[in-house]
Amino acid sequence: MPHEVIMPALGMAQDTGQIVAWLKAEGDAVKAGDPIMEVETDKATMEVEAAHDGFLVGLRAAAGDNVPVGQVVATIAETADAPVPDAPAGDAAKDTGDAAGTADDTAAADDGAAAPEAAPEGAPVIMPALGMAQDSGTIVAWLKAPGDAVAAGDPLLEVETDKATMEIEAGHDGYVAELVGEAGEAIPVGEVIARITPEAPAAPRHRARGATPAPDTASGTAPAPEAAADAPAPEPAVDATTDAPAPEPGGRILASPKARRLAAERGLDLARLAEAGHPQPYHAADIETLAALPDTAAGTAPGAAAGPAAAPALRLTARVPAAAFDGFRARVAERLGAPPPADAFLALAAAGALRDIAGDTGAIAVDTEAGPLTDPDLTGLGALDTGGTAAPGLAVRDLSATRLASLDTGAGPTPRLTLTRRDDTLEIALAAAPGAIAEDDAIALLAGTAERIEDPLRQLL
Repeated sequence: MPHEVIMPALGMAQDTGQIVAWLKAEGDAVKAGDPIMEVETDKATMEVEAAHDGFLVGLRAAAGDNVPVGQVVATIAETADAPVPDAPAGDAAKDTGDAAGTADDTAAADDGAAAPEAAPEGAPVIMPALGMAQDSGTIVAWLKAPGDAVAAGDPLLEVETDKATMEIEAGHDGYVAELVGEAGEAIPVGEVIARITPEAPAAPRHRARGATPAPDTASGTAPAPEAAADAPAPEPAVDATTDAPAPEPGGRILASPKARRLAAERGLDLARLAEAGHPQPYHAADIETLAALPDTAAGTAPGAAAGPAAAPALRLTARVPAAAFDGFRARVAERLGAPPPADAFLALAAAGALRDIAGDTGAIAVDTEAGPLTDPDLTGLGALDTGGTAAPGLAVRDLSATRLASLDTGAGPTPRLTLTRRDDTLEIALAAAPGAIAEDDAIALLAGTAERIEDPLRQLL
């Protein structure tokens, strides 16, 4: 079946992306992971990868075009000559404001049915693409309520993909006028999930995705009596926190980053809450409920472990000023003519710190989003080696160019360093499973990486 290629959201406050260049031509064969186009936003230029195998057909935008986030720009079909669905009428003429609202506000029903009530005016917040192969994100929990005042950097909601659970920031100062989607609901990338207004809204609202907003009773608007009489009775609303259906054991667990961290530190398995029928998503308060569950082993007291207590996962955080790192990154990009991969700077700093700990010159492989890098501290940013076969001893993820406030993938077998930003400060977080790295080595690794990020010229010594 054909798969649409959409303009991804590479940042929380991004409305459009400019196509710098197509890296594949009409009819070219592509594989999942192949770069197919370069996209530029106000903050960065990034390669967008194909999410499926097939043939690139039906290009709807050219290099230099500004395309609204969520708009289809091409199709990946099974054959090079497969028929391509026609672009929606007026698709090429949409401006940014139209694109931001079309996902949930302009779809009128067929056969003369009335269009839903217009969305409130305000800056849209869209479901971002947290990975190139991501089609949707699942709402774990809303961290703000309709009508709440927010700042641009305030966490607005938690979103889960197949790889991670992340906090998404509001991206705008103002007030929450509308929230779209319930906890546990999967929202396609590019769709509007909230609106922020500069002034406190008169009638803030929260609705499920695809549901027609309730009429504004405060303004006296109500459906016509005939329509109300003929319309079927609405189904009762489901409270996602108390009446959600019991999750299926063995399925994906929806939980906040804090809940995952607390569970890992105490050696508890969140899946046991699902097995016991407790509704998702899980929050920090649910950890005590989890700890009180009776163990499945016969004769074990509630909350007691069947064997020795699991060692807690290692989680460390460091903060450094961003100014020197930003300047260094800009100078390197200017000298090389293009910025290195997003994770390259963090991989370079982390590999150097890891080599100091190891005290030798053996091969060090660092796993990045673009693939493993071998000895990045020795090769330098101009000649990164992606062809090595050594098993990665460290994973890194640089999210400092995004509005993401945190990343919690759980403590895996490979220690992971994550770089995020808050205003003029960079935060480096290290997470490692029990036994993955000695505590003293973890402290030294984080401290050494932080020193290199704070003073990047150390890499040139």
